[in-house]
Amino acid sequence: MSQKILLDKINIPGIKTYEVYRQNDGYASVEKAIKTLTPDEVVEEVKTSGLRGRGGAGFPAGMKWSFIDKKSGKPRHLVCNADESEPGTFKDRYLMEFIPHLLIEGMITSSYALGANLSYIYIRGEYMWVYKILERAINEAKAAGFLGKNILGSGYDLELYVHCGAGAYICGEETALIESLEGKRGNPRIKPPFPAISGLWANPTVVNNVETIAAVPWIINNTGAEYAKIGIGRSTGTKLISASGHIKNPGVYEIELGLSVYEFMNSDEYLGGMSSDRPLKAFVPGGSSVPVLPAHLIYKTANGEDRLMSYESLSDGGFATGSMLGSGGFIVYNDTSCIVRNTWNFSRFYHHESCGQCSPCREGTGWMEKVLHRIENGHGREEDIDLLLSIQSKIEGNTICPLGDAAAWPVAAAIRHFRDEFEYHIRFPEKIKNRDHFVEEPFEKVKNLVSKVIV
Repeated sequence: MSQKILLDKINIPGIKTYEVYRQNDGYASVEKAIKTLTPDEVVEEVKTSGLRGRGGAGFPAGMKWSFIDKKSGKPRHLVCNADESEPGTFKDRYLMEFIPHLLIEGMITSSYALGANLSYIYIRGEYMWVYKILERAINEAKAAGFLGKNILGSGYDLELYVHCGAGAYICGEETALIESLEGKRGNPRIKPPFPAISGLWANPTVVNNVETIAAVPWIINNTGAEYAKIGIGRSTGTKLISASGHIKNPGVYEIELGLSVYEFMNSDEYLGGMSSDRPLKAFVPGGSSVPVLPAHLIYKTANGEDRLMSYESLSDGGFATGSMLGSGGFIVYNDTSCIVRNTWNFSRFYHHESCGQCSPCREGTGWMEKVLHRIENGHGREEDIDLLLSIQSKIEGNTICPLGDAAAWPVAAAIRHFRDEFEYHIRFPEKIKNRDHFVEEPFEKVKNLVSKVIV
């Protein structure tokens, strides 16, 4: 069994309440940090741990904290990004719903480290029941003296609020989140200045994901050096994975980074293998924004090494033969799945969620959706595949925020690895008009038809 840092206490009856959480060493990191460590020492522990941002980017958290402007004299803020909107990702919701005080404790300890006296949890609008759970937990923590004025008699003050967004994926980008928190339209800002210099209300601000902040209490209680012993290489610690698709055991799992993809996929401790006798066709390891990988690149890298659940191993080979760990949205497809339809669904999402500020994303996501819709519904043209590649290349790297990249990468990867499936859709429209075309006749059985067609 792998070590649990975030989920080890989640099944304790009543752990949602302050009383039970406190009885199980809850808020110990707040006491240790405030009573025995300086804010800079807390930051150093997080840097030593090697903890990387768990929202998708994987940037070292302690390093990000060290960038915050302490010289200006302006108020500082910590904002928790709980705007979990990536298709295939639901691990932050799981933490907030079932062990909310872990996040609250992490917010207090992290705010102390940053010298922040006013902090926020920005939660997606669809998580209203979770919003109420967090509100209750904050009130309990405040009543117990862990929030408000003069926490634990230390002279340190902190007010913590939950802010409910309006359900926009773009607000998962930190500057768009800050804009929304300020009451504006959630459009990303041009950087620099970065939030660490000028963020919320032009004050120095750090934005971190729920899972990232929830890991801080364990690090402070057990030291960063102990955390760094878990995992592999620069992928230290544990990672929450949201697993879905054609698997026996979908759900949220905490794994030690460095676990092999094969073991995660097939062991009874984790996903338990495929949900039926249908073969594995493809998977997306890190949510809808990362490149899809075909079956032959899932368990082994292109170099023949075991593929591991780590930032480095999943990206091995670049986008040509690799993908990304991303937010940990692990989606598995068997051979009845249609890659074209799946890519179209992702494109629909990104077109809908584009803020429209950058023309490559505003226009390009719509074009990709329309072309993919045409191919999926039997009206595709031979030139459409190269047209899609051209459109995505004009979006990638040409937008203020990463949403453009998130929309472009899945399209490019789907064509890179499954181009013959796109060609099949275009050349045999009568076969794919049945929505369940690959359920009745998996692509592996008909792909030879593509090579027989002379164009």
